[in-house]
This record gives sequence, structure tokens and C-alpha cells, in this order.
Amino acid sequence: MPTNFSDKQLVAKSQQGDKRAFDMLVMRYQNRLSAVISRYCKSSLDTEDIVQESFIKAYRGIGNFRGDSAFYTWLCRIGINVAKNHLISSARHLRASETSSSEEMENNYDSGSGFTDEVMTAEGNIFGDELIDIIQSALSSLPEELRIALTLREIEGLSYDDISSMMACPIGTVRSRIFRAREVLNLKIKEYMQT
Repeated sequence: MPTNFSDKQLVAKSQQGDKRAFDMLVMRYQNRLSAVISRYCKSSLDTEDIVQESFIKAYRGIGNFRGDSAFYTWLCRIGINVAKNHLISSARHLRASETSSSEEMENNYDSGSGFTDEVMTAEGNIFGDELIDIIQSALSSLPEELRIALTLREIEGLSYDDISSMMACPIGTVRSRIFRAREVLNLKIKEYMQT
């Protein structure tokens, strides 16, 4: 099958049951979707799982795709929803195992291994690495809606219309979320620069 088919053509063929057409959509958007999802997951294995589940859901739901938005916008919306569900599920597991893991953390702390050692070896980082860490930390501390909106705009370069469609909210809300997220990041950067 030629690789120069448009998304619209590939979607139409996929809706008619052509698995090769959907495979071409997967190849076309796998890396881009992975880049978006990796902003929400700490583990690359989680990212891979979420991306795979997103494509499975897209494949199963391709018949419902009406073309009101671009295929990639629709796919991203699925990916973000799968990532949210994954994060919620992970948080539940974390809460459930909090009691047993607190003892484990004390044992790791006593043995002198783990996260604190990694932080201590970071002293030698150059200014740029430290600033990147500050930005990443600030980004991860943002409420989910702000982080998603800012990531889609600044990292993925999507339009406000596409973000509005993906997040199922008005463009004004998207603009507000991005503005507030930028304010938080700017404040953290200013604080860092003044120290």
C-alpha cells in the first residue's frame, strides 16, 4: 500500500476493515503519541503500554470516528484519556500499598541507598541541567489540566482549536490554562535565577 495516502483516506480504508491502512496510521503517529504520553508517565514502559492501549482503543473505535477533527487530534484525546485512567489506577494502587511500603522505605533509607544518593551525586550538574530540572519539577507539580494544555501547546505545537477539541473545553479555557501554567513556570524560573 502506498505511503502517500492522506489520513482521511487511511481512516476510510480502516473503517472498511483494511488492517494495513490502520497499521500505516500507527506507523505515522506512534512516535508523536509516545512523545505526548511520555510527558505524563515517569516510566517508558508505562508510556509504551498506554500508547499500545490507545491504538487498540482507536482501532476498535475507528468506526465511530466522524472526521470532525483531525485523526491525530482524535487519537491524542484517546491517549490522554488512557493516560489519565492509568494515573488514577496507579494512585489507587499506591494508596493501597502505602502502609507496607513505608516500612520498606525506612529500610532503604537506613541502608543508605536509593533516591537520596542520586540527588547527592547531582551536585556536579551544570546550570542548564539544574534549570531543566526546575522546569520539569514545576511542570509535574501543575494540576493535570494545566500540564496537559501547556504540553500540547509548547511541546507538541498544537493549535488552540486542536487542544480545545482534545480536552473537550472552550478555547478560552485552553488559553486560560496555558496562561496560568506559564505563570507558574515563570515564577519558578525567577525564583531559581534569584538564588
